[in-house]
Amino acid sequence: MSLMPALSPVLDFILSNTPPPEFNPDTVTPGPWGFFAIFFVAAVTLLLGMDLARRIRRTNYRAEMQERLAAEVAERDAAAGEKKSDEL
Repeated sequence: MSLMPALSPVLDFILSNTPPPEFNPDTVTPGPWGFFAIFFVAAVTLLLGMDLARRIRRTNYRAEMQERLAAEVAERDAAAGEKKSDEL
């Protein structure tokens, strides 16, 4: 069952009772403040994206370095364990 036939009379009523606009929609522009606002939002979005990428990269590098350090410690401990077993 579709919802469209039930909404059709409601939409017809709304569209037929909507007053005409009091301005010419072809000549309405956001003006310089609108362009500045959009530019500001775009610039902030770009900067936030760059910051996010930097933070993710830094987190990945930290995890990689922790893995390398853990591998070095395990290798050192294994080498030290072999030396002790050779001495006995």
